Amino acid sequence: MKKLLLIPLAFFAVNSLRAQTVSLFDGKTTNGWHSYLKTGPGAWKVVDGALQLDPKAPDQGDLVTNKEYENYELTLSWKIAEGGNSGIIFGVHEDPKFDATFRTGIEMQILDDAKAEDNKLATHRAGALYDMKPAAYPAKPAGQWNKVTIKKLNGHLTFWMNGKIVIDTQIGGDEWKAMLDKSKFKTWKGFAAYPKGRIALQDHGAVVSFKDISIKEL
Repeated sequence: MKKLLLIPLAFFAVNSLRAQTVSLFDGKTTNGWHSYLKTGPGAWKVVDGALQLDPKAPDQGDLVTNKEYENYELTLSWKIAEGGNSGIIFGVHEDPKFDATFRTGIEMQILDDAKAEDNKLATHRAGALYDMKPAAYPAKPAGQWNKVTIKKLNGHLTFWMNGKIVIDTQIGGDEWKAMLDKSKFKTWKGFAAYPKGRIALQDHGAVVSFKDISIKEL
């Protein structure tokens, strides 16, 4: 009888640990992150408790998590400089045969919608599923913090921005296939092909900051 009781208790313990929210950024160091296809943090540093890209520093590149994730809720806040462009890219397969994180990863767009050059298409504005689906609500302006959550569970994607759902779709579903067919990713064999992967903060040549980064594996 005791052995039978231990099995559900062990299952409960494992799932409880998995459901815990874990910080991905300690507010002081770049521990847990590295520049894509490199070892150090590259042009990223900690400024006023936030991970920030210095676009003038050497070793430019996207910053990625050391660990890979599959089903989770990722929460963070971002702030972009005037005219700036960046993104949160997930499902990244780190491999030299892919020269950039966006070759495999799916992106939640970060943008100064008012003044960035890439603001012409709704699918390229802040909060969008980049080049696929526009955000249902706009982001706060450049220089202000936007809080976002990305939930990925068995291929179902939900994006929240400042408390509102801005994207809801299923990877591989009918809507996804239609959006993919109209996007630049249509012929990219590696795009969205890896259910488990790293999470990246994009270097797109503008000062961008990230803070309060945490994840809950589902």
